[in-house]
Formats: sequence, C-alpha cells, structure tokens
Amino acid sequence: MHTNHQYEKTFIIDTNVFIHRPDAILSFKESEVIVPLWVLEELDKLKTFSDERGRNARHAIRFMEERAKKGDLSQGVKIEEGSLLRVEMTYDPSIAPELSHEKNDNKIILCGLTLQQKGDRNVFFVSKDINARVKARALGLHTVDYEKQKVSMSTLYSGYVEAQLSQKDADLFKRDGSMPWHDHLMSNQYVLFTIKETAQEYVIGKYDAVLEMLRYVEDYSHGITGIRPLNAQQQMAFDLLLDDSIALVSLVGKAGTGKTLLALAAGLKKIFDDKTYTRLLASRPVMPLGKDIGFLPGDKEEKLSHWMKPLYDNLELITSQTSRPELKNVETVLKSTKIELEAITYIRGRSLPKQYIIVDEAQNLSPHEIKTIVSRAGKETKVVLTGDPYQIDTPYLDSDSNGLTYLVEAFKGQPLYGHVTLSKSERSELAELAAELL
Repeated sequence: MHTNHQYEKTFIIDTNVFIHRPDAILSFKESEVIVPLWVLEELDKLKTFSDERGRNARHAIRFMEERAKKGDLSQGVKIEEGSLLRVEMTYDPSIAPELSHEKNDNKIILCGLTLQQKGDRNVFFVSKDINARVKARALGLHTVDYEKQKVSMSTLYSGYVEAQLSQKDADLFKRDGSMPWHDHLMSNQYVLFTIKETAQEYVIGKYDAVLEMLRYVEDYSHGITGIRPLNAQQQMAFDLLLDDSIALVSLVGKAGTGKTLLALAAGLKKIFDDKTYTRLLASRPVMPLGKDIGFLPGDKEEKLSHWMKPLYDNLELITSQTSRPELKNVETVLKSTKIELEAITYIRGRSLPKQYIIVDEAQNLSPHEIKTIVSRAGKETKVVLTGDPYQIDTPYLDSDSNGLTYLVEAFKGQPLYGHVTLSKSERSELAELAAELL
C-alpha cells in the first residue's frame, strides 16, 4: 500500500459526498485525498440515473478522469489546492472482522481504518451518511460531515432587522418617502419599525446601500392580483417581488407563510398588468426522493399534475380573489402562452430571457443544482426561490446544507438580490401548530 508522509491529513471521501458536490475534492487543501475503489464502483452504478444523483455521479467521474491524465491515481496525482488525489484499492479485513465485507460501505470504512492503523497520518472519514459516520466512529475512525456548503439555519440572514420609531418620525418618513440611515445594513435589507407610542403599528424601510438611506415601503393593502399581505414580512416579500431592479429573490418560511402564493400573485401582476416580463415560468423539483418523472404513469402533462398540485392550488386561490377577467378561470390561465408550469428536469439547459421564474420547494435542491438553475437566467429575467429548509425530502441534504440556505448566505448584500424569512403562518392555528410541533 502506498504511503505518503508529506501530508498531515488524509481524507477518505464517501460516495454521497460526490453526489452532494461532484468537485468536493477541491475543498481539501494541502491534504491527501483518498477515493476508495468501491466509491468509484458506486458512482459507476449511479451514473445511469437521470436525476441529480446520476448527473453528479457522471460529473464526479469526469472530474477524476481529467486528473487521472496527469499520472497514476493508484500512486497519487497532484491536483489543485496543493493536494494529492489517490485511489485506494486495498484494506486489511482483520482490523474489524465483525464488519461484513460484502457491503461497499463497510469496505470504504475499512479502507480508512487500515490507513489510520499505519499511524503516520491523521485520517478522517468524510461522509454525509449519519449511519456510516456513527459506525466508523464506533470503530475508532475520526469522522466529519462534508460541510463546505453548510450554513447554520440558526444564524441565517433573515432579510430584516427590527427597531423603534416615534409617531412623529414615522409620519415624516411616510411623507418624504425616505430618510438617512447610517447604521450598516445589507443592500435591500429591511428595517421593521414599531411605533413607540402604540407598540402595535409598524412602518417598513428598505435600505439603499449606495445612498445610505431607507426608502419607505408601501403597505400594498390594496392587494396584488387579489392577494393582500397579512403581515409585515409579507409586505417585504411583495416589495422584493415587484422591484424590477432585484433580479433574484429568496423567500424562506415554514408551511402556510404564503411564500408561493405571494410569488405567483406578484408574477401574474408583472406579466399581465405591467408587462415587464413575457412569461411566468413556475417550477419545482419533481421527485423528492430522487426518482425520475418517468416512474409515474401517463404523458408529461399528467405526470406533472401530481407534482405541480400545490402550484395549481395557489393559482386557484388567486383566480378566486382577483377582479381581472383574464385571470378569473384557472384553466384559462394555464392555457395562456404567458404561463408555464414545468418540472425542473425540463428547464435544465434552456435559455430563459425576460421571464419571471419561480422555483418552489427550492430546499430540495443541492447548491450545485441551484447554481445551474440561477445561471440559466437570461437577460431581464427575475428568479424567485421559495422553500422551507426544515422540510427536506431528499437524501444528502439537511436544513443547513441545501442549496436554498447556501444561496441566501452567498448572495446577501448583493444589490440585485433580496431575501425575507417569513415566520408567521397565515393558514390556520392548526396548520401553524402542526408546522411547529410535527
């Protein structure tokens, strides 16, 4: 077995890390990065899948093939970030005879244990599989989760701060439409002012980082396409959704906070009233557990109807509330050339200029897939991402490592980006209690 004393740390990379991020190897600087042979075998099986796992498996294989051109992977090849990439093909079965050698998972762990037993390196087993980490740790192997793209939900940027304002200053703010603000805030961050005298009423300002001032945010009480904001965060959301200078918006919140409804209502206004965009494209991940749309019976439209039902339901609510004749019937709206409900699988690779794109349930997308979708946005296109990071239905992702929370942290402060975390459920007391307790 090849040894290398040059590197202080050796990282054994599990298959699921590559599925989460195909170029994960580049995250380990000045280290020895080991890919066990059985990881390559698992990637080979996954590469035929037509979902995100298959795409990432193919990407990871191509990534390693490119590095293999520089030398012998069994001996180790120098790669970016000053690291050494090596494929390990052996292990000592006597180290943990209680482990079944039939399972690839166990072979990968044994590979790490064998390297650790040599004693000349610090070995870390990197995996997003909690069970594999627990098993490896029980056998004495150091384990780490792959956290390159993790963002703590507890400290996630909310998009606004709270402050107090006197009634007199609030009236002046409303009258003038703006006021100086020298406290450091992010571009397009909101300040939710509670009126000191009443402690009930509030006014909202949006920070202009260039001019260092707050712009007064109207209350939208007249409603947008028949939908009225029911709380301050929903007003902020409408303000972002209707601001043409903001090309990327993310709305995070639990079930019932109105994320999708607000995005659709604002999108319909922009398409039919303002004619800012030529078409509204609403999409969501198709199969939460990674299966492809082909597993469902029927043609594309029939298959989509199962997964697009939440979008249909929100459209029905809007059409029942609006006074616009062309939006009074949901079937008419759906037949319009100005609206398209599409699975994310089908928008991949398309150029999407001058469109209002809504990606619902974005928490089920990896950072890599979010990047793919946002980078598809054409000229004069607005992208709206909505989701609940605590309701994730896909393996390898959690509330801290999904693409939605990663995007929020990466984009905060950019002038063309805005974010709001919606915390209050407006469905019913039962729905809010369920979101809290279950």
